[in-house]
Amino acid sequence: MGRLLLVLLIIVAIVLLWKAFGPSSWKRNQIKAPHTQAIKGPDDDEEFLWTLEKNRFKERRARETAEREEEERRKRAEERHRKPDEEPGQELDQESEDTDK
Repeated sequence: MGRLLLVLLIIVAIVLLWKAFGPSSWKRNQIKAPHTQAIKGPDDDEEFLWTLEKNRFKERRARETAEREEEERRKRAEERHRKPDEEPGQELDQESEDTDK
């Protein structure tokens, strides 16, 4: 009876050791690489799309700024070339009077 109990304890110990340190535990200890989604084309890459959108925004902002600056330059040039006794609205009135004649 003692021998049977000893064999049973040895088998239980082997099973427990196998469960703890067997081949299935080897995979758990390995560092897993993060699963990355395969990018199929530039349309699927979120970073690429974000960069495109950001560049378009910057170009539009630069164009708007350039238009605003050009308008300001045009206004300043008109003010410099305007006669000192003229008021800003007079030149439009004079042009409309000239076309009426």
